[in-house]
Amino acid sequence: MNLNIATVRRTQLVGTFGVGSMYPAQDQSLMIQGLDYWNPRACRSITEPRLARSLGIAQLKEPPSGSDDGDVPVVRFPEYYFCPDCRRLDRIRNFDSMDRTPRCQDCGCAIVPSRFVTCCVNGHIDDFPYFAWIHRSSSGGWSEGKHRLKLRTRGQSSALSDVVVECTCGASRSMEGAFGASALKGIASCSGRRPWLGDREEPRCTETPRTFQRGSSNTWFGQVLSSISIPPWSDVYEKLEKHREVLQGLPEESLRTIFAKDFWIPEGSGLTVDMLVSLFQGVSEGAPPPTTADMRNEEFQALMAGHPEASPTDQFVCTKVDMDDAEIGDFVAQVRNVSRLREVRALVGFSRVAPEKKICCLSKTPRDWLPAIEVFGEGVFVELSTPRFDEWVNDQFALGRAATIANAATRSMHPVSVNAKLLLLHSFSHALMNELSLDAGYPVASLRERLYTQPGQAGILIYTSTSDSAGSLGGLSSQSEASKLDSIIRAAVTRASWCSTDPICIESQGSGVENLNLAACHACLLLPETSCELRNTLLDRAMLVGTPDHETEGFFSSLI
Repeated sequence: MNLNIATVRRTQLVGTFGVGSMYPAQDQSLMIQGLDYWNPRACRSITEPRLARSLGIAQLKEPPSGSDDGDVPVVRFPEYYFCPDCRRLDRIRNFDSMDRTPRCQDCGCAIVPSRFVTCCVNGHIDDFPYFAWIHRSSSGGWSEGKHRLKLRTRGQSSALSDVVVECTCGASRSMEGAFGASALKGIASCSGRRPWLGDREEPRCTETPRTFQRGSSNTWFGQVLSSISIPPWSDVYEKLEKHREVLQGLPEESLRTIFAKDFWIPEGSGLTVDMLVSLFQGVSEGAPPPTTADMRNEEFQALMAGHPEASPTDQFVCTKVDMDDAEIGDFVAQVRNVSRLREVRALVGFSRVAPEKKICCLSKTPRDWLPAIEVFGEGVFVELSTPRFDEWVNDQFALGRAATIANAATRSMHPVSVNAKLLLLHSFSHALMNELSLDAGYPVASLRERLYTQPGQAGILIYTSTSDSAGSLGGLSSQSEASKLDSIIRAAVTRASWCSTDPICIESQGSGVENLNLAACHACLLLPETSCELRNTLLDRAMLVGTPDHETEGFFSSLI
């Protein structure tokens, strides 16, 4: 049965409610199905060959807009539903109702999805095993068809101990303890289900499933890769890809003759024949695809080189800001006004239980395309590669703080590389975003960060890149003026020197997910998840302002 029962933004289908996630549609719960069920003809192509090639695909496509060509397919999940009136808990097929608003045939009340699901680190997801839970066995000699369940709440508190599942056979059990890591061990094994792909009888997984709330963020961590369109790639990469088969195999001298024509080097583009030859060698058959590090390095080089506006259709405009007379010159080496940029984000997979534990596929069979969106915005680029910075990142205070988080990272479920430069840049980025949101007029959830921390790099790009009304109003890039940025950075550092949860926050020896933060909490540095590249981890306010015992050791301490 085809029913159009919910609407969602296309941007959400890449970042928040992508393939394999559960979308709350009024009183229903829907899982976005895999790409096998999508109609690619209903999806507009997005041009960003550099990102597509790095992902090993031919095309990036925008999710359908809900026109006559097709919608995004979904499937009901979880299958267990609950009647708020008679308290019946059963699979939706046993309610004998598959309408737009399913109802209980016993009392006529609209039924709602179950609150609880189970997931494993391999990405499988299934309904909570209510029968096995209350009978305390996965093979107790009982038949699910001969038993009926009810879900009651005692009403004494909101604790799980007040949520009780009862069976007509007399068995009952509360949900207390169901969320423990080993709560289902010996009771239920992972079914290996992948509802978004239509799998119902995949060989069982050896992992012990874990219980989660249906709306918990742990049930879906999207893996999104993005790229900023930069010259010369945004100008000529598509041409090179389109003519690659014709140009393939030609000697270099012939290529130079061809690339010298106006078609390849428009007036004022800044391109050279040598650049075109180098670019073409990068897309030639057999050439390795660019890595994420390669693309991030190219972005950094483009931001440092700048790109003045040559045409109203330019997708990347970046100009240098004169900081010679600025009082923050000892801390900030370079600033760029990025008045226009285009970002393309592609959903490449997702994980459950823990981010990046195991990336799940978006389709049963490999596809030559991935869902993506393009968004336009503006930003401010700040580089900190000053002699003071180079000296500070090797200071014992900075190295010691970084070592504490590095030790926690080695014990985490997804080890990451940690150093003092990364911690400082990331913490400074969050402090700066909080302050910019007050001066630029954008909500902080509309701001995003890009960190440039490879060898020889020490920069951050704070930008807005969203498709709604908080998109590109000019208020962010205008904050790059030397006088404005000077006061903004001073205010950000001053604000970071005190937190309403101090001294607990500043004296923390481990906080956040798997203790991957030190002095960072929701009252100071933590931001909306959509704004942070590193899921609000690897943050330490003390890197900016020092600690009560080392007040002068922070990188920006002398600004306070």
